Parts: sequence; C-alpha cells; structure tokens
Amino acid sequence: MKKLILILSLVLLISIVLIARPMQFEDLVNCKRVSDPHCSPDGEKIAFTMRRAYLDKNSYSSWINIIDERGKEIEQIKLDSFSVWHPRWSPDGEKLAYLSDQTGTSQIWYYYPKSDRKEQFTDHYTGVNSFVWSNKGEKIAFTTRVYPDCKSQQAINERDQKQENSQVNARVYEELMFRHWDRWWDHKRSHIFVINTDNKKMTDVTPGDHDAPPISLGSGYTFSPDDSQLFFTSNHDDVVATSTNNDIWSVPVEGGQLELISDVCSGREFNGSDYAPQFSPDGSHLAFISMKRAGYESDKHDLFLKNMEDGSFTNLTQGFDYSISSYEWMPNDQEILCRVDHQGAYKIFKLDVSTKEFEPLIKEGYNSSIEISSSGDKFLYLYNTFTRPSEIYKADPQKGDFTQVTSYNDASFDDVDMNAAEEFWYKGAKNDRVYGFMIKPPNFDPDKKYPMVYMVHGGPQGAWHNGWHYRWNPELWAAQGFVLVLVNPRGSTGYGQEFKYEISKDWGGKVFTDLEKGQKYVVENYDFIDEDNLAAAGASFGGYMMNWFEGHMDAFEYPFNTLVNHDGAFNLYSKYLTTEELWFPEWEFDGPFWKNEKYYKKFSPHNYIENFNTPMLIIHGEKDFRLDFGEGLMPFTALRRKGVPAKLVLFPDEDHWVQKPKNSQFWHETIFKWLNQYIGKK
Repeated sequence: MKKLILILSLVLLISIVLIARPMQFEDLVNCKRVSDPHCSPDGEKIAFTMRRAYLDKNSYSSWINIIDERGKEIEQIKLDSFSVWHPRWSPDGEKLAYLSDQTGTSQIWYYYPKSDRKEQFTDHYTGVNSFVWSNKGEKIAFTTRVYPDCKSQQAINERDQKQENSQVNARVYEELMFRHWDRWWDHKRSHIFVINTDNKKMTDVTPGDHDAPPISLGSGYTFSPDDSQLFFTSNHDDVVATSTNNDIWSVPVEGGQLELISDVCSGREFNGSDYAPQFSPDGSHLAFISMKRAGYESDKHDLFLKNMEDGSFTNLTQGFDYSISSYEWMPNDQEILCRVDHQGAYKIFKLDVSTKEFEPLIKEGYNSSIEISSSGDKFLYLYNTFTRPSEIYKADPQKGDFTQVTSYNDASFDDVDMNAAEEFWYKGAKNDRVYGFMIKPPNFDPDKKYPMVYMVHGGPQGAWHNGWHYRWNPELWAAQGFVLVLVNPRGSTGYGQEFKYEISKDWGGKVFTDLEKGQKYVVENYDFIDEDNLAAAGASFGGYMMNWFEGHMDAFEYPFNTLVNHDGAFNLYSKYLTTEELWFPEWEFDGPFWKNEKYYKKFSPHNYIENFNTPMLIIHGEKDFRLDFGEGLMPFTALRRKGVPAKLVLFPDEDHWVQKPKNSQFWHETIFKWLNQYIGKK
C-alpha cells in the first residue's frame, strides 16, 4: 500500500511539473491586490481593500471584503461602476467607515454589519482623501484640498466654476513646487477637518497657506487620548521645494492656536522630516519617526518618544543601524512592532521600549500594513515575495508564529513555473560585501547557457527586496527565458546608514564599481550565464545608471549588448531645473549647480556622449514631473545622431510609472521584443 501511494505521489508530482507553464502578463494583471487590512475591535472580523485591473476596460476597480480571522468571507462592499476603499472600524465596532466615489467625489460612507445598511456620511465639495476616527468615536478627522483663502465650500465651488468657464487656460505661478509627481498645482492646500459624528459640524483645524499633511515625505495625524487635540504633520518653511523640515504640530479639535511638538531637545534640532505621530495606549508618550539632517530625504528614520508630562524626548533607535519604516504600539505600552528594511527584506521586529532591544518576529519576504488586535494576542500583516502577491497573515507577537489568512491568488499560480530567488554576496568597491538576488527562468537546465538581464533599482536610496512587483516583476522577465540578476550596491537601503550614505555626491563612483563588479562576479561564477548575451535595465536612478553605463561601457570586462532606460536622468543640469523636490539634487550634488558645479559636471551622463555606442530602448512618461520627459528625448537624440540603434517610447498619460493596464501590456511587450532582438536565443 505504501509503495502504491509513493508511486501515485511521484506520478502526481511529474504531472504537475509537466503542466507547469511560464508566467504571462495576464497572470500579473489579473492578480487580486489585497491591501489595508483592519481588525474589528472585538478581533473577530477583518476588513480590507481588494483591487483589480481590468485589461478589457483599461481600468481598475476596488472594493472592500470583510472576513473572519480564518479567512472566510462574511460580506463584500462592492459597486459595479465605482470604487470603495480605506475601511476603518468605529471604536465600538458598530459600523465600518470607508471611502467611496459613487457620488462623483470620494466621501466617507458607513456600513452597518448588523443591518447590512450603507449610508453616506460626508458631503464635502472637494471630497475626502483620508480619515481617522477619534478614540471615543464622536469625531472623525479627514483631509481634503481647499483654497486656503476660501472660508466655505460654496466659495471653493464658485472659484472652480469661474476657472472652468474661463476662456483662458494659462497656468500662473509665483512659487516653487508648482507641480508634483504628475499634477500641476491647483493653488489648493491639503487641510485637515474635524467633523462631529452626531451633527456633522465641520471645522478646518489647519487653516492657512500650508499643506497638512505635507505634500511629500511626511504623513500622519491622530487624536490625543482625550480627543481634545489633533496631532498632525506639516511643513511651515517658506520654500517647501527645498525643505524636508516636516514637523509634528497639535491643535484643539475646535480649531485655534497651533503648537509645535517636535521642537529642540538636548541640543538636537528637528530640522529633518518628522512624521507618523501615534500615542502610547496609556497616553503618556507620543511616538513619531524622525530624520535628523535637513534636506536629506534618505537619512536614518529613528523612532522618538516625547514624554507628554515633562516634554522630554527619547530616541528609541539610536543604537539600531536600520530605518523604521512604520510602527504600531502594543496594548501593553511596553512594546512596539516595527517594520524594518533589512538586507533584501522588509521584516517585522518587536521593540522593547524600556531596554531598546529589538527582536525579529517575521524575517522573510516583504511585509507591510501591521495591524495589532485590541487584545494584543495577534497582529495582522501583508506578506508577499518574488513568487506571490500580497495576502493577509496573522502572527503571535510573542512567539512570532504565523498563519496565512487569505489565499486569493494561490490557485491562479498553482500551474505557473517560477523559481524562488537565490541570494549571493560579493566584494564591492571597498572590498566590502554587496548583496544580490538571482532568479532563473522556468524549466531551468544548469547545463544550458542563458541570456542575462542585469537590473538596477531606483532611488538611488532604494533596494531590491524579496517582494512582488506589478511594474518590474522579475519573475515575468525570467519567464521570457532570461536569468535575472538584481544587486543592491551602495546607496541601497537595508544595509546600514553608512552604506546608504556613500552614494551621495558619488553617483558614478563607488556605486558604479559595485555594479561593475557584481556583473563580473555572476558572469564568471555561474556557468549557465551566456557572457555574449547580456542586457541591463533600470528605472529612475536605474535609468540614470543606464545612461552612465552607455558612456562608460569600456569599464565592463563583459559589455552589455543593449540597455533599457525607463525615466532616467540624463543631464543633471536640466534635471535640477525641471524637477519639483529641489532638496533632492541639492543634497545629492552639494547645492545648486551655479554654486557648486563639481558633481553635476562629473556625474552627468550627457558629458560622455562621445562614448555612446550601445543600442538603447528609452521609455518615458510625459506626466513625469520628477524626471521631465526631456531627459528621455536627449539620450535618444544623441544616440540616433551618432547612428546608434535606439527606440523612444513616450506615454502621454503616464507619470514616473506605467500603470494603466493597456499601457503596461504594451510596455512589457515592447521591452521583451527589444531584449529578444539583442540577447534572445539565436
């Protein structure tokens, strides 16, 4: 009998292997995108947002699922032609508030589980972008965009109507930060309103010509334990385009005088970004994340406490060399769960407040959206890897034992052949260790030779993580028959602050050496990589590095056959004058170029056009205001003027990323066709 079972098992295993197929674009676009899980106060239900792309409609839709802690679906809030998202339970658990755009603007709605009833709560002219409940459930704070000098919704409406009816379409500005990411400034500011849940009386508690929360880097707002004050993040510097000085402020919920919370302590001035305020459960301390250095958006993210009785500050993570991405208080006031970027993964650590010691709980994969139950006996989180999209998991905060709660995408990938990423280390520019991932194609045969694609991440203070990606999905690229290599050179996050810091003012220096050595290491140490069929690809800083590779190909012992450049910087002078967040180039290149030209001149790829000889595919979004699409036009013009094969693809309706389903499909098809032309199997 045992022999028969063994034979049947082997037959089943062989059958699975035989029917396994490479990943296709449709697998990527059809994923159910699970996000934003929230546990009901009694711990019995989980509400979360589900999002899907629809290729035939070239659009997305989102809805809310409510499940029990075993993953069984209880209720679904879904509208055919509209989206719902951002579920938040009321403190008493009697209703679920959420956002819906079914009236034309996003507004707060209520869902009552006991009666299955839904009703609209807010009706603000400019809509609601986000919201939080007060501790007692008697108030809700929400954000919206308003003209700072308009005192009523009617006044905002009248100004909007006047502009819409005007025959003049000119944009007029006198301030910097006149556009951001993909939108031109509409002269409105993000303000926080507090609304009473009984009579719907609203108060703008952050009036004035400032954004709250700020337009970039900072986030978060919360009620004080007694609900009398609102604590929030805002930048009040004169020129926000050159400032990362987001601060924590407080204001009475009825409106009134603002108070600066992140002020000077023990000689430290909070000149960097301070954000994400949260009170300890007993209300004695306010926690927030803080970056120390002004103008440096990638400084270490420390977790601070402010004693609300004596005003003193404590840096809980001073002796911890990694940044805190987000955090949540445990109900016992003595422990905090922290999300930490650490060596190719986003891990979950438990921090002891009194000892400042960290204990790793969830060590693998890409983890996010930590949500702790009110009893503290479990916490929820999202988990994904290179081979699987996000699903909800729950874990024991004391032992770290975890269980998968949802499995919406598992069946879709049961017959897809994907290889888990393999990790490797090699010696970089300073003979120190540099980390990388390798992903092999489906049906991999170690005795065969495979073309390689060498991916360079963006940032530059970013990293490749063992996580699912909807735009640069290495498994989908590997499914084309390529070996994918992704390394985290200096400048990458998750390897200590000094390693991250070493890329600033050195964009084409040690980081380039790290990348060159990494390419040489994998080619010479993995016999299945075909050294005659090599390509490199990258976006943002990765796109910049493609332009740098183009002008410095002679540094590679194994030159690339072709390069793929998505939204990459080409001319650092023009980049400075067309980007919006000016603190970034001023930190990375030591000021404006007219005050200090050294690093602009040394590391701008346009100065090396004479060396351009490698075919390049260039892709850019025309609504990318971080890196203007002119940065894509310039290398294309230079290459074609020199007679080097190049292709330019512009997306008029995309920004720094390509997100619309049909555009994404075209993006993938174009890249894979280009790569097969230069490194495909001959």
